[in-house]
Amino acid sequence: MHRSSIFYGLVIALLGTAATVNAAETKDARTGATYMEVKSYTLEEDRAILKAFEGLRVADVSDGMDFVGLHDIGLMNPEIHPLWKDPIEYKHRIVGIAVTARYVPTQQPPAGKRSEQDFEAWVGKFYNERSPEPFIPLLREGSVVVIEEAPETDVGSIGSNNIMSWKVKGAVGVVTSNTSRDTDEIITQQVPLYFKRVGRGIRPGRNEIESVNRPVVVGGVLVMPGDVIVADGDGVIVVPRAHALEVARYAHKVIEGDKQGRRNLYKELGLKEDASVR
Repeated sequence: MHRSSIFYGLVIALLGTAATVNAAETKDARTGATYMEVKSYTLEEDRAILKAFEGLRVADVSDGMDFVGLHDIGLMNPEIHPLWKDPIEYKHRIVGIAVTARYVPTQQPPAGKRSEQDFEAWVGKFYNERSPEPFIPLLREGSVVVIEEAPETDVGSIGSNNIMSWKVKGAVGVVTSNTSRDTDEIITQQVPLYFKRVGRGIRPGRNEIESVNRPVVVGGVLVMPGDVIVADGDGVIVVPRAHALEVARYAHKVIEGDKQGRRNLYKELGLKEDASVR
C-alpha cells in the first residue's frame, strides 16, 4: 500500500475516534457541564491567608505577582474603581477571600402594568425563584462578595440594604463587574464597594442568578472562589490561591522598604507620621 494511503487511513481512523468521543461528551453536556475545578477551604485556612496579607496594598501585591512570574495577571481593569475613599484611615481598602456569584440578563418578559398587589407578588416571585442571593450562606469572616453582573444592564443588584446584610455575615467588601444603586447611603455606611458604574433598577425583570462559587470574570480577569482579593485606591487585584503566600511574603518586603524610605523623607520634610508609614 502507498504511504500516503496509509497516512490518510490513520487520519480518518483518528478522526472517527475523536468524533465518537466528542459525540459522547456532547450528549452528556447537553444539560450543562463545567470543566474548571473549584476548591474549598476551611475558615482556618482563610484566616492564615488573610493574616499573611494584612496591611498590603494593590501595588505591593502587584510586585509580588511579578516576583512569582504572574506579570499583569489578576489586575482588574481600572474601570472597576472604589465608590468612596478614606484618605485618613483607608477604610475603603479590602483584603479578603472571594465568594463569587454570576448574574445574567433575563429572557423573561417585563411585568407590564399590574395592580399594586399583583406587581409586588410578581417582584417577590422573581426575587425568590430567578434572582435570589444564594451566596449568602457561604459568607463568613473575611469574605469578599465578587459579582459578575449582567453586562450593560441598568440594575441595582447591590444596594444599601443587602450590602449591609452581607457585612453582618462577615463580608469585608464587594467587587462587581457592573453596577450598584443607593450609592449615597453606601458611602455613608462605609462598606467598601468597587464597581463600574451606577445602576438604578431592581433585579426582577432585569437579571437572573446563573451560578454561585463558580469561576467569574470581573474587570477582565478570572476570579476563582477562594482567591485573595486586594483593593484600594489603585483598583483591584486577584491573587490565585496557590500563589498567595509567596506573593504576600514578597509584597511585605516591598511595602516595608517603601515605608522606611518614606519615613526618612517625612523626617527631612518635617512631616508628622501618618498611617501610611507606620
